[in-house]
Amino acid sequence: MPASPSPSAAPANPQKARTGLNRIWHAAGYSIEGLRAGWNEKAFRQEAIAAMVLLPLSLWLGRSWVEVALLAGSVVIVMIVELLNTGIETAIDRIGPEWHDLSKRAKDMGSAAVLLALLLCMGIWAAALFQRFFHG
Repeated sequence: MPASPSPSAAPANPQKARTGLNRIWHAAGYSIEGLRAGWNEKAFRQEAIAAMVLLPLSLWLGRSWVEVALLAGSVVIVMIVELLNTGIETAIDRIGPEWHDLSKRAKDMGSAAVLLALLLCMGIWAAALFQRFFHG
């Protein structure tokens, strides 16, 4: 049985000690800060602006709730993957500015994830546009 921490030992991360609605409230604040930090990244900002157009457009283009969910979801997935990629790059950059093969690999894999998310999104939108305008 692990020993319980002494009452005087504060956790390194105060979020770990929070529970219930207090934890949810603080977590939401951290998430908003993450979105603000993402907005400072050019790629995320471009994707967010595109989402402002594509998300409402998905309501018009989709013929069922499933199609709307696929169209909108594919756009949101791109933004999620971009935020994760930025997180990876930021963590790598914190380690140090010098070039390292593992750092390059991590950044390249994050970039590849964004590329795959973009290709998925484009494929779903192309199929929906084809279905709507050329297939009847």
